[in-house]
Amino acid sequence: MTADTTATERVVIIGGSSGMGLALARELVGTGAEVVIAGRSAARLATASATLTGGPGAVHTRQLDITRETEVEALFTDLGRIDHAVVTAADVRGMYAPIRSFEPSAARALVDTKLFGPALVASYADVGPGGSLVLTSGIAAYRPGPGSAMVAAVNGGVASLAYALALELAPTRVNVISPGWVDTPIWESIGGGDPVQRQRDMAARLPVGRIGRPEDIAAAILALMRNPFVTGTVLHADGGHRLV
Repeated sequence: MTADTTATERVVIIGGSSGMGLALARELVGTGAEVVIAGRSAARLATASATLTGGPGAVHTRQLDITRETEVEALFTDLGRIDHAVVTAADVRGMYAPIRSFEPSAARALVDTKLFGPALVASYADVGPGGSLVLTSGIAAYRPGPGSAMVAAVNGGVASLAYALALELAPTRVNVISPGWVDTPIWESIGGGDPVQRQRDMAARLPVGRIGRPEDIAAAILALMRNPFVTGTVLHADGGHRLV
């Protein structure tokens, strides 16, 4: 895909083939934005792209492993100037486990996707004036529990990365979205037991009385993208989870 200077807004969403990233893509396409959704699975990208047709915006797909520098560099070289880059990609398989039994290889995959990968995006993305970079942390960093040590550590690292990048990349704004419990496909890999009952139990604990929806997180990310006076900030979209 080549640069199109006539587009009013050009947004790259890495992790945009499902869940929160796809919900964000849907919102953006509906407003006429040009959106690139990137992810590892060609099949999921094709399915996601098919669901985004019909809006006034343009949709492009790119198969990408965010942990591979050559692929990240190639993506942003091909795109040229963009307005926003959003990273929702994560690999948490096997990471919710006691510290004495978690798999180191899984921890490395988590660091690569949630910390090193976003650093690569920050390194290569050519963000135009008024644009932003939005990274994804998570509730484990702010309300940790047993079995979440590595997830908590990496999510906390994402916030620290963003604080530093907000200074280094200024005037490009760098912010973080921190979701709580959200009903996305990743739930199947971390929920355990009966997912429906587990969601009900979790919803009962939250002040808002329900777990999140992908659209909730998409709206929060849009708020970070749209406000030109917000940078170096973690926006908690967690239904009050940090309070209970």
